[in-house]
Amino acid sequence: MTARSGRWIQEWDPEDETFWNRTGEKIARRNLLFSVLSEHIGFSVWTMWSVLVLFMGPEYGLTPADKFLLTSMVTLVGAVVRVPYTFAVAVFGGRNWTVISAGLLLVPTVAAFAVMEPGTSFSTFLLVGLLAGIGGGNFASSMTNINAFFPLRKKGWALGLNAGGGNIGVPVIQLAALAIIGASGGPRVLLGIYIPLIVVAAVLAALYMDNLASVRNDTGAAKDAARDAHTWIMAFLYIGTFGSFIGYSFAFGQVLQNQFDRTPLEAAYVTFIGPLLGSLIRPVGGSLADRYGGARITLWNFVAMGAATAVLIVASMQKSLVLFTVAFVVLFVLTGLGNGSTYKMIPGIFQAKARALGLAGEAAAAYGRRLSGASMGLIGAVGALGGVGINLAFRQSFLSYGSGTGAFVAFLACYAVCFAVTWAVYLRRPAVRSSDTSPAPEEKPQLSYADV
Repeated sequence: MTARSGRWIQEWDPEDETFWNRTGEKIARRNLLFSVLSEHIGFSVWTMWSVLVLFMGPEYGLTPADKFLLTSMVTLVGAVVRVPYTFAVAVFGGRNWTVISAGLLLVPTVAAFAVMEPGTSFSTFLLVGLLAGIGGGNFASSMTNINAFFPLRKKGWALGLNAGGGNIGVPVIQLAALAIIGASGGPRVLLGIYIPLIVVAAVLAALYMDNLASVRNDTGAAKDAARDAHTWIMAFLYIGTFGSFIGYSFAFGQVLQNQFDRTPLEAAYVTFIGPLLGSLIRPVGGSLADRYGGARITLWNFVAMGAATAVLIVASMQKSLVLFTVAFVVLFVLTGLGNGSTYKMIPGIFQAKARALGLAGEAAAAYGRRLSGASMGLIGAVGALGGVGINLAFRQSFLSYGSGTGAFVAFLACYAVCFAVTWAVYLRRPAVRSSDTSPAPEEKPQLSYADV
């Protein structure tokens, strides 16, 4: 039975099927729902400047390089705050921190509402944009929290749905901007709508979410996760998937404006499609990973991302807007698919290590939850830095060549490296020992991650 004190659940064992079927699944799904809501609004606040810069015309006095720099810095803050947000769940509790982190979204939203007008200095816009970066932190705390609620067999689906529901905050604010700013409502109207929504998300989290007493502040888990090579390998792969998703979300509209001379409205009519499809497909990536193995899905996804990027290079060189747009949307879909498969790999990797250490049952599950939860913040933070790199690459490409072609060539090389790392670390078969040779007693067993 689930013991509860206030909003704290004292006993939680999702790997116990009887417990899960009787009470666990209902509680986990309820927490997932309101976690998604808060994270969704967090993503909208984080990426609101990708929309605002499209409608900041000549009267604002910002150059294309200024706008790419602004969005790069917003992405950077969102990446950095993911580390403390991850560990805040253990310190404050998942429900408590969701309430706090949702409330904090009022700060950048109200600030942007106050300064959004021509005549405001670039340094002021940059400072207010940096505040919006805190919206990126909600993802890390939400994923860490939801990871603890679900059993291993359900993590791919749950984490994919949680992250996908959050990611969809990107196209939602882009669609809202198209409807509101496009109808001459102005940026302040858009920001004003989000202020009460933030309050609603915080109140609902306070009323309906729970804290897990088993998720306590464990500095040892953070240190162990940071020392584990797989944390940093997965962080690199996540740069290729989520870093691409968030970077392209910020940059897509600006590329259309600067390379194909689209107006703000013409760009806005297209930019939401890629993030929308990329967000919706993320749970599918998690489900496919549950069924076929995250490493396999991730490997072939990088192949497809490389192919889509190659098409983008051709379209960019030929100045074909239709081919460019279609290929970019396809690339968005693939980033979402890869987001789901890579995050499914994380708990599977640490579960495999637990088995190699001789652990079984709840002991193995607890080991996996402990290290995967701690590593998710680091992986999410480093992965989001990919978005910074993408915006800076576009900025430099436009300054040097007048187009994004140079940036796409660099991205293609990055996806090739991600493919090689995925194959070498998680899918390459271990060397086969001869039948008459026994491993030394002190030799560690070889691990197979092909099914993670």
